[in-house]
Amino acid sequence: MKCLCPLILIFLLVSCAGVRVDYDYDKSTNFNNYASYNYFSDVETGLSELDERRLLRALDSTLQAKGFLLAEEPDFYINILSSEFRNSPNNAVGVGIGGTGRNVGGGISVGLPLGNSGIQRQIQFDFVDAQKNALFWQATAESGYRENASPSVREDRLRALVKKVFSKFPPGN
Repeated sequence: MKCLCPLILIFLLVSCAGVRVDYDYDKSTNFNNYASYNYFSDVETGLSELDERRLLRALDSTLQAKGFLLAEEPDFYINILSSEFRNSPNNAVGVGIGGTGRNVGGGISVGLPLGNSGIQRQIQFDFVDAQKNALFWQATAESGYRENASPSVREDRLRALVKKVFSKFPPGN
């Protein structure tokens, strides 16, 4: 019992702080055909200007480490979309009082939410073939977001998000 409580606490902390990523891609795509990338000229990420620069720096360093080159006439373009939303707590504790006696019944119930609602950020990465103008890979990442975080914390969170998103790109690696 002594080691069960710390284990549950660690599990709760880890599950709340992570980045969730969903992937989708065209199975018929040969990812070896892609060597260079660039961003759509009219990309509007939905991030602040500073966060957008942090994200693009992290993305550039990650893709270049995987052997992709930033080029004027690329093999594929990248589009980035983001949104923020407030996550409502989904756990509650019900407290009830009731009683019966001689044809009389009654009850009171109160629901108490557990945890607080937090701001979540969703960032979607779309990779579009430059020749076909067709989407061939997409990833959507969702993670917690603090508006009042320091610049270094914001950069670290974005770098961790990019690292997790691109850990499985290209598929099959």
